[in-house]
Amino acid sequence: MERPERAAAALGAQPRANGCSGAAHGALRNGYVRGLPAPDTQINHIVHNGGLYKRPFNEDFEETPMLVAVLTYVGYGVLTLFGYLRDFMRQWKIEKCQNATEREEQKDFVPLYQDFENFYNRNLYMRIRDSWNRPICSVPGAKVDMMERVSHDYNWTFTYTGRVIKDIINMGSYNYLGFAQKAGTCQEAAAKVLSQYGAGVCSTRQEMGNLDKHEELEKLVARFLGVESAMAYGMGFATNSMNIPALVGKGCLILSDELNHASLVLGARLSGATIRIFKHNNMQSLEKLLKDAIVHGQPRTRRPWKKILILVEGIYSMEGSIVRLPEVIALKKKYKSYLYLDEAHSIGALGPTGRGVVEYFGLNPEDVDVMMGTFTKSFGAAGGYIGGKKELIDYLRTYSHSAVYATSLSPPVVEQIITSMKCIMGEDGTTVGKARVQQLAENTRYFRRRLKEMGFIIYGNEDSPVVPLMLYMPAKIGAFGREMLKRNIGVVVVGFPATPIIESRARFCLSAAHTKEMLDT
Repeated sequence: MERPERAAAALGAQPRANGCSGAAHGALRNGYVRGLPAPDTQINHIVHNGGLYKRPFNEDFEETPMLVAVLTYVGYGVLTLFGYLRDFMRQWKIEKCQNATEREEQKDFVPLYQDFENFYNRNLYMRIRDSWNRPICSVPGAKVDMMERVSHDYNWTFTYTGRVIKDIINMGSYNYLGFAQKAGTCQEAAAKVLSQYGAGVCSTRQEMGNLDKHEELEKLVARFLGVESAMAYGMGFATNSMNIPALVGKGCLILSDELNHASLVLGARLSGATIRIFKHNNMQSLEKLLKDAIVHGQPRTRRPWKKILILVEGIYSMEGSIVRLPEVIALKKKYKSYLYLDEAHSIGALGPTGRGVVEYFGLNPEDVDVMMGTFTKSFGAAGGYIGGKKELIDYLRTYSHSAVYATSLSPPVVEQIITSMKCIMGEDGTTVGKARVQQLAENTRYFRRRLKEMGFIIYGNEDSPVVPLMLYMPAKIGAFGREMLKRNIGVVVVGFPATPIIESRARFCLSAAHTKEMLDT
């Protein structure tokens, strides 16, 4: 790493679109930075930023073609029009009303939910509802078994046929390293611990729920991350939503990426701190907010902020993009703020030995103040962790709601994490873990390259195992999900409001367990 002064100077040395150098490929543009001249609509973010990056950093965010954008808006317009027509018919009892409505005597009460939200659910979402909540009945490995269901009332209700659809290629689970399996060393170790400790702990860590297994796990996590200390929690979502309020409060400022996960957003709101949003992965936007925060201080009083906390993710699970961590750290040092890094999707999935986005960029873990991650994805288990300095972890053990009030991690789950983490680190005496990390990287590059060769518009970083394939049109969301299922492939399709209205997509999650034949299929 360069000295922070030189790094910060390099950061401001040349104008960039979305925080990346335009020197190599002319001016850049994407879905977030509009109106810059560009030779074509394809963007390749190749960053050579004053030595901050030790490896190429390529991200694609192709602009939505104008015709596609117009047709997408027209599609939503037609659906909305028909929705109002059907609501009119339901009101006059021409069409049977299937949705939950207030009784006549409740008509003057405050509505239970927002009118448009309810309108969207019953008229647009209901048409493609069969694309979600599909029940599987096997281990979520490279292939899954799914229970067949049918609807006779246009997706208002479903009935199960009793048939099981076998061997569906699973492109939806976050099983990055393939540890979600029903046989092997992890499962044998978990079964042994289950017979010794039982399934549940029935207490919090501060009372009778602190097992020797929990202590062993936390020491292992700290060693894996390269930090002084770590703490494990029973739920990944709660790791963010319950710990951010313990770290910041009134008089503090949170600078949050506009595409941060709901758990980070909820944690920020619960904290009572002031929240300001910067454009996704845009270092100019972040630096402007940092400058303004330091120059102007708190509103009205103009006192300096007690703390400034930057919230970012390692891999963004809807965009497939990777955080520009070297630049974020350079800005954090320059403006003396704190950094909270959510590695839910990047831990295990990035870096030569699976140690996440910090290792991927060759950075020092000490430069990240709060390292958060989950065990639910790469480790095939449940729960989350926070790593950092010993003072930070000791503070959270006392003041974190998750630590004080939540039940401890289940012992078999703890053993699954310990065994899979030791496998990744090579402490099990094999090279299986390292081979899985390399296999995931190869699968990611191969799958992204093949989709691009076929002419699809793919978002995100070339090393990200989350691969969004753009669909755009509302009709394609349901059609794509159903047609893939007919071909025995399970994918996640995503539309508004989870994405911008003209950027509906299918999201593929790659795994080390996928074979080349599966990806070719």
